[in-house]
Amino acid sequence: MEGGLIVLAAALLLFLSPEVQGTAHLSFSNNTQVNITRDGCGVSKLCVETPNNCDPSGNSPCLFVSAVSSVPVPPNGVDLSIELSGESAGYIAVELTANASEGTSMLFICAQNSSDNGTFFFRTMQRNNTDDMLTPTETRVKEIRGMVNGNMIKCEFTVPNLNASNTRSSAATTFSVLLGNGSFDGSALGAFNLLFGSKPLDLTKPNSNVPPTAAPTTMPNTTIMPTIMPTIMPNNSGALQPHAVLLLLSVLTLSVLLRV
Repeated sequence: MEGGLIVLAAALLLFLSPEVQGTAHLSFSNNTQVNITRDGCGVSKLCVETPNNCDPSGNSPCLFVSAVSSVPVPPNGVDLSIELSGESAGYIAVELTANASEGTSMLFICAQNSSDNGTFFFRTMQRNNTDDMLTPTETRVKEIRGMVNGNMIKCEFTVPNLNASNTRSSAATTFSVLLGNGSFDGSALGAFNLLFGSKPLDLTKPNSNVPPTAAPTTMPNTTIMPTIMPTIMPNNSGALQPHAVLLLLSVLTLSVLLRV
């Protein structure tokens, strides 16, 4: 009887432990390598970050997420491959909101358990946009891999069959992308601290948040036409008349003004 209680207690602790991998809706990759850079941003992957244009592979603070989408297939939606990188003693997270008026969002959390030597763990939550309440949800996620180095957390994962539409005849791929972080006290996740929120973006288009390039400005033609000096003939005595001298001075003055 005592042995049975010990096994039951051990199983309960394993179930409650935040770093446990392999719950029904989560599957982890055998490859633990994580390499996140800006390479391909705006071309092959959609990138959102704060501060603007920061580099997740650099030494400066940078909360960064990138997304690569498969081809939309109604009604299944898309498979979305996500990279997430940032610094936190608790967790970093990316939130996808299809419709802010609905009041709830999907939150994907990459975290460390500092009370257990910084062990990496992953969670999916639903956030209520009105009171910031976090509720566990079993959103399916696969190919999860992550690493923790001090307060630096990096992770990669894929969300299959992501669809912003509730209808079976379409595959909507427009979401607002929010970035933030929060605390973890060893047993519970703290509130989501929003650090950046994008406008609605089409996740299938890597350049959907890249500003259009401005057309080149055409400079007006500023060519100065040469001044033609009038020919003033002297009178029969060989001397210039007074009115001719005044006309010549006026033309010379106008020519100087045009060249300034």
